[in-house]
Formats: sequence, structure tokens, C-alpha cells
Amino acid sequence: MSVNLQTPIDYLKGVGPNRATLLKKELGINTYQDLLNLFPNRYLDRTQYFKINKLVNSNAEIQIIGKITRFQDAGSGRAKRLVATFTDETGSIELVWFRGVKWIKDSLKLNTPYVIFGKTNVYSGKHSMPHPDIELLTEHENGLRSALQAIYPSTEKLSNRGITNRVLTKIMQQLFLETKGKFVETLPEKLRSEVKLISKSEALFNIHFPTTSELLSKAQFRLKFEELFYIQLQLILKNLIHKSKIKGFPFNQIGPNFNTFFKEHLPFELTNAQKRVIKEIRQDLGSNAQMNRLLQGDVGSGKTIVALMTMLMAIDNGFQACLMAPTAILSVQHYNGLSELCKPLNISIKLLTGSSKTSERKEIHSALESGELDILIGTHALLEDKVKFKNLGLAIIDEQHRFGVEQRSKLWRKNTVPPHILVMTATPIPRTLAMSVYGDLDISLIDELPAGRQPIKTVHRFDTNRLKVFNFIRQEIKKGRQVYVVYPLIQESENMDYKDLMDGYESIARDFPLPEFQISIVHGKMKPADKEFEMQRFIKGETQIMVATTVIEVGVNVPNASVMIIESAERFGLSQLHQLRGRVGRGSEQSYCILMTSHKLSEGSKTRLNTMVKTNDGFEIAEVDLKLRGPGDIMGTQQSGILNLRIADVVKDGDILQHARHYAKQILTKDPRLTLEENKEILETYRQMSKYKNIWNYIS
Repeated sequence: MSVNLQTPIDYLKGVGPNRATLLKKELGINTYQDLLNLFPNRYLDRTQYFKINKLVNSNAEIQIIGKITRFQDAGSGRAKRLVATFTDETGSIELVWFRGVKWIKDSLKLNTPYVIFGKTNVYSGKHSMPHPDIELLTEHENGLRSALQAIYPSTEKLSNRGITNRVLTKIMQQLFLETKGKFVETLPEKLRSEVKLISKSEALFNIHFPTTSELLSKAQFRLKFEELFYIQLQLILKNLIHKSKIKGFPFNQIGPNFNTFFKEHLPFELTNAQKRVIKEIRQDLGSNAQMNRLLQGDVGSGKTIVALMTMLMAIDNGFQACLMAPTAILSVQHYNGLSELCKPLNISIKLLTGSSKTSERKEIHSALESGELDILIGTHALLEDKVKFKNLGLAIIDEQHRFGVEQRSKLWRKNTVPPHILVMTATPIPRTLAMSVYGDLDISLIDELPAGRQPIKTVHRFDTNRLKVFNFIRQEIKKGRQVYVVYPLIQESENMDYKDLMDGYESIARDFPLPEFQISIVHGKMKPADKEFEMQRFIKGETQIMVATTVIEVGVNVPNASVMIIESAERFGLSQLHQLRGRVGRGSEQSYCILMTSHKLSEGSKTRLNTMVKTNDGFEIAEVDLKLRGPGDIMGTQQSGILNLRIADVVKDGDILQHARHYAKQILTKDPRLTLEENKEILETYRQMSKYKNIWNYIS
């Protein structure tokens, strides 16, 4: 009879209730399955044994065969420790324990052969080994031994309570003895032979007890592929189910608003990328399924015009549309831009934010419910219960990673049939991450800039070059251009940041005096109305220099601004630097981004600055950012849950991920319900995953 892997860990020989409680609390191990999926962090070569007289002072972990000849207690109070003399035929060393002293003294025998393992220290010419892994030589020789010994994730609490790596290894050996190392195969034979994967049982044995590096590598590849395959399968299935179950409004006609705008009022020729994306969206809207599409495009690539043309399709089919942005500044900017574009059309468009007056709100609410209002733009204010549409057919969400899942689902509930959803982001998401986090959305990409735009020139300058930088600013202002100077804003050091900003403002005001120069200043401590007043002065060209904190990171569009100076650039993340740089280069003139730093830079800072100088490609920047920061940081906590992988790593295993998605797609295209005999293992595994959420707890 095969052992049920859902058996609670308490029942495994050698665990018991106390250890089980600790394993559950510290490592989340509740069942045999969880233990099996506790994959090692690293491996050590355990084929070599050292003689005591051959020990050298190094940081390497070593193992020695010998006997304990005596124990003694040393020190007192907090410095109390247990010291044992450990000898082989060539000499002796000291073993030292600072914790768990009584338990260790009771469990070890004198003059009995042991194998010890750990790092040695040297004190006044004598070697000692603190808290060694220690096991009887007979057990060491009889155990499921491998040349490469697995080192498992652990915590201080586990070590203090005697659950060392050796204990974890013994428990793992016991699991393999009880299961006879036979595990249910989760991938079909056909797929395994195509991808050259070893069996599930072989992979699990060799991940825990590898005999060679080659077998270890095959085991890792098999388990990483499987993990990523099932995530992709789940995401692609979610998308297929979504399309078959969630009906959307079919937008059957391309009507007068869209056609008139396209033929007569387009402010510029669409790029091929924009045309391709509009075509993809039209196909979605014409099908009977609800659209669920992510639109990625770098800063300034022309997502807004695509958004408007999608809204015009909704209006032409008798529906309303809304656009939700994360900040008031961004929603005001969307409103101004779209109102301007809609002027020649007979379309009603309104703005709703937290600071909208009560009288305005009432007007908007009534126009929405009667259907007089075609487009509503706003912030989280759109989610309020009072905001009721007559027939919302399309919801566009800008910079969606700033909204939680709960907030987005509120938009869905604004209608009996959920509206079509278009999610837009100017934060380029690396392919591997997009496949994992947004794998259930269809993805469109605007990957070319509108004609006439010149790439922004980016340079790195040290604070000592400030006078030259100021001279350059003067020349640009003489040409009639405008300049941003941005200072970091980090919550913990707000007062220090505020002081930096004010010092910077004063030094700029000295170098660029009134009345010849006008300067705007914007920061988080200002009232919204004052902030808006200063922004407007800059937008209208009444001031030439805008000194600001990162409040301008998203959303200010001033085509006449040609220089972005980022102070203390080493304190910004890559995606933030890229977003800030995107505030310039919006007109046809050559634009510049100057990264100012001190001479003292960490390696990470140097990499970020060099990347910015080298490329304007947001996707290339996002890939570097992903390598530097890891997926959790990039996606933020709301969405990093999907990336709690057990063995794969979306950064390092991008190739395996693409491979896995390709095969998952291929299988589901041919057999969407997984009913074919050749896919029975996949269907069964998928069912088990749905039944026991803890098997692959990383699937969101």
C-alpha cells in the first residue's frame, strides 16, 4: 500500500508531537508532502574525511571520525558552555556547545566512534568546532548516504531545540524508507520524453540524496519544469475558463465616433505597434467573451490614444466607459488630454476625484445613471457605492499594480454583466514575470515610440560637476525649454529629505535669480491646492524650473520640458529612475536626463546608473531590475504571493519558464478539458492541487 502524502507529519517515525509543532511553526511542514517539498538550499561534498593533525585555518566545513574522551562545563552565567575533547589517532580538538547543553550531554556517549561535521575555529593555536553536526559512525555508514549532502532551510529556533540539519536529513531518510521512494508520476510519458525529464521518483530521490552532480542537475531541472508547468497550466486554464464562462458585451459595430476620430481627428499617424494593439483589442471586443487584457507600453509610447479609441468603440455600441488612475494628478492629466482629443466629437466626459465638490458629484452621479455621461475618469473615487453607471461596458485601469484585487473587483460589480477590462502599465514587466503574474491576462505590447520622438540622452555626473550642469540648464532655458530637478523622498527619512529639497531649492534660487528665472516647487507637505497651483504654473510655461520630490514620477506631461535632473540618483530604484526620465522627451526636441550622485557608490548603485546611461529600453531595464531586486520587490506584496516558488526561480529559470508555458499551451490547445488518455496524469495532479491547496501553495 502506498503511503498517503497528506498524512500529518506527527505520524512519521522520529518526529512526534513536539518536533511536529516546531516543524509546522518554523517551516510550514504539516504533512509528508510538505516535508518532501522541503528542497535543500545547497549541498556539501561529504566524501572527504580529515585527520586532526592536517587541519588548516580555513572557513570550509569539514568532517572527522573520532571519539569523545571527556566533557567539562566552562564559564558561568550567559557565557556558560559545554566543552568536549574529541580525538582521533593523530590528535585532539575541542567541541563547544553554547545552547542545549543538558540535552547534548545526555545524548552523547564517551569513547564511541562518531563522525563530526562543521567549521573549525582556531584559539591560541588550538582548533575547536562550535555546535558540530554529530552522528554515530555506525548510523553514518548505514544511512541513505550520498556524496553530496543536502543542507536544508532552517531557523535559529530549530537549531536551539536540537532539530539540526542532521536531524532533518534523518527524518527525510525515514520518509523515503516508509514510502519506499515511490511517488505518483505527475507528468505524462510523452511530455517527459519530449523534454528529456527523469521520472518523479528519481527526481525526488536525487534532489535529497544525490550521488553525482549530474543526477542532481537532472533532478533540479525536472522539478523546476514541473513547478512552472503547473503554474502556467493553471493561469492558461483560468484564461480559457474566463473566456468560456464570463460573457462580455459583444461590441459588434465600429461606429461613427471611432471612424470620425480615426479619419479626421487623429493628432498623429499611429505607429505599427499601436495599430496592432487596437486590432487585438477589436478582436477581443467582437467575441462574446469578456476582454481581460494587459497593455504594456513604455513611458510616452502612446497608450492614451489606444485607450481613447477603445472607449470610442464602447460608446459606438451604446455603452459607457471609465478610466481609473492611482493618483489625482494622473487622473487630472488623463482628463485634460482626453477632453482635448474629444472636443471635435459630441462626447460627454467628466472627472471624479476625492476633492470633487459635492455639487459636481451629484451632477456626475445623476448623468451616469441616466446614461448622459459617456466617459468618467477618476481615482479610487470611482469605486464608491454611490457611483452607479447606466451601462458600463469598458473599464480601463492605469498602473494597475497600485490597486488591490478587491478594489478591481468592485469595478466589475458596477454592472450585471462585468465590463471589458483593459489594464495599462508604463512599468515594463520582464517577460518571465509577466508570464507568471499576469499569465491569465492576454498581453499587448506597444514597443515603438511615436514618430519624431528622439531618444533621451542620459549622463551620470558627480556633485563636483554641479557648476557645469547649471551652465547647461541656462543654455536650455535660453532656448525656451523647461527643467525638472527631482529629489528623493523616502518615508523613513522624510525630514532629512525635506531639508535636502529646501537646501537644493535655495541653491538653485541663488544661481537662477528672479526676475530672470521663475521656479516652481512641489513636495508632499504642501496642500493639494497649492501643489496643483505650482504644477499649473509649470505646465503653462510661467516657470522654467520645477523643483520637486517624486510626486511627479507618474503623470506630468509637459512636452516643452527637455531636462530631467535627478539628485542623489543612487537612492532611487531602476524603475523609478526610468519613470522619472520618461517625464521629458515628450516633444520633438532633444531631451536630457542627468543623474547626479556623490562619489561614494555601492556596486548595486553603479549597475543601476550604468544601465540608465546605456539604454532607454524599458524592458531591458526591467530585466536588470528583476535580477537586482528579485520578483517579490518588483511586484509589491499584493502580487508577489504567486511567486513563492519552492524550487524554481523566475529570474534564473526564465528559459525553463518559457519552455513550460509553451508545453502547457500546446497541451491545452489540443485538449482544453484534459480528457485525453495521454493527459490523465496532468488532470489527476491538477485535481489534487485544487483539492489540497497546500501541495502547491504558491499558486494564487
